[in-house]
Amino acid sequence: MKTINKTDTYQSNEMPVGLSSLAYNHCHLPDDTCRQARLSRDARFDGRFFIGVKTTGIFCRSICPASPPKEQNVVYFDSAIKAAEAGLRPCLRCRPDSAPQSNAWKGTNTSLLRAISLIDAGCLSGENAESLTQLSARLGISSRYLSQLFNKQLGTSPKKYALYRQLMFAKQLLHQTQLPITDVAMAAGFNSIRRFNEVFKAQLQLTPSQLRRSPSAKTNTNPIARKGIKDKPALDTHASFSHGINLLLDYRPPFLWSDLWAFYKVRAVEGMEWLDEQSLTYGRSFSLGFDDISIRGTFEISEVNAKNQLLLNVQFEREQDIGYLFQVVQYVRKILDLDADMDVIEASFSPLVSMGMRVSSGLRIPATASVFEAGCRAVLGQQVSVIQASKLLNVLAVNYGDKAVIGQREVLFFPKAEQVATAGLDEFKMPGARKRALNGLGQFVADNPLASPEAWIEVKGIGPWTIAYARMRGESDPNIFLGGDLVIKNRLKALIAKQDITLGTTTDFTPKYYQQLVDKISQQVSPWGSYLTFQLWKSDEN
Repeated sequence: MKTINKTDTYQSNEMPVGLSSLAYNHCHLPDDTCRQARLSRDARFDGRFFIGVKTTGIFCRSICPASPPKEQNVVYFDSAIKAAEAGLRPCLRCRPDSAPQSNAWKGTNTSLLRAISLIDAGCLSGENAESLTQLSARLGISSRYLSQLFNKQLGTSPKKYALYRQLMFAKQLLHQTQLPITDVAMAAGFNSIRRFNEVFKAQLQLTPSQLRRSPSAKTNTNPIARKGIKDKPALDTHASFSHGINLLLDYRPPFLWSDLWAFYKVRAVEGMEWLDEQSLTYGRSFSLGFDDISIRGTFEISEVNAKNQLLLNVQFEREQDIGYLFQVVQYVRKILDLDADMDVIEASFSPLVSMGMRVSSGLRIPATASVFEAGCRAVLGQQVSVIQASKLLNVLAVNYGDKAVIGQREVLFFPKAEQVATAGLDEFKMPGARKRALNGLGQFVADNPLASPEAWIEVKGIGPWTIAYARMRGESDPNIFLGGDLVIKNRLKALIAKQDITLGTTTDFTPKYYQQLVDKISQQVSPWGSYLTFQLWKSDEN
């Protein structure tokens, strides 16, 4: 049995199995960059690479507080799972299982991204787990090709990837909560506690009980009391369904939480969303569908002082739904865009920065709870102000959404597609064509729940802008540049005018010229057009 020393890292007198054959690094970043980042504990590289230590058989994050090993004793990996596949175990001090995700190929490989999204949603785990063949069929590719994609980019198979994610989430729950181990196994997608113990011990050389008894797990595990939420009292919420479950969500800086919070505040639906001005807490209801099961609950997010973390509190309507906790956590990470690599994204803005655009560093994509909700927001927002669109959305939700009491709060849920399809909409003072478009969208989504937003073009009154907006905020598509948006057009026109003054030139801002400009910008910033869209919207406010 391996023991744990003061720094919570695994010790071994022998080279770990598989590591002796690693004579080179497995990372897309240059070695010098990785070395400088790990020695300075640069949080901007957290999750972009991992450090395998040959002498101890562990792997760490770039921010690990332990004394840095000698360069000749390390191997760099661009993903945690590659390090695990090499025979390394995650450090118990910096906890690589909590690192924000980062993939060099993200934004360019649609099939792999869709596969990972489905796996993270639990399609290969739990009681209703699909086979690899079924997953491949949903993606429209062969199981062989899917395996090739995973092996090429992640160095492992789809099933091993799924198992690793389950295991690392269980490890996070053991560290951060006092949930019973049976509940931890269920929340991580294991159907059998025996299977959970076997996999855990094989991968980590410890049982779940031993890990929880380790020095690192015996520290103050209440994230609120330990990390300090702004002006928020400490609550004992671990393993208590009356108060929910707390988890810490790591992100890679920069991250403009205050701007994200303010964006949601202006567009909030009363009862469905709630925000606290003093602590900058944001909460909302959620309803997720898995096969024929609807999982409902609430989540709240608060900023953690002086840490690159947010505190997440999740409450389920039914206690037995804890088995979907992993999916809910991934869902929240997607909504808040916590895994974006802002250094890479913002570097693509250089052509517009040279024209005078100011970048609000750390600005993320503020997603909605569903693509259907994003579509409804887009329809109601046509030709009206943001404030007026928010009022209309409140009317829609209050009159046609469901209500439930979760914890001690009565919450409102966004209307289902079926409810919007049959809604009378007599409460709205807006053109009949827009009402029919809203009904039509609800009917189409109700009849075609798996259809992509591109198929909405069949609905009268739904145009390309609405579809693009829904993809950007509903699907978190990173590459939607809304060049046809009036605000963005005016902002680009101002940048061109500013450049003309500097260069002493005159630009004829014709429709043809503008379209060419939009096409050029879209190509330059791809695949990060959505981030530029929000940057230009933000710039217009300043």
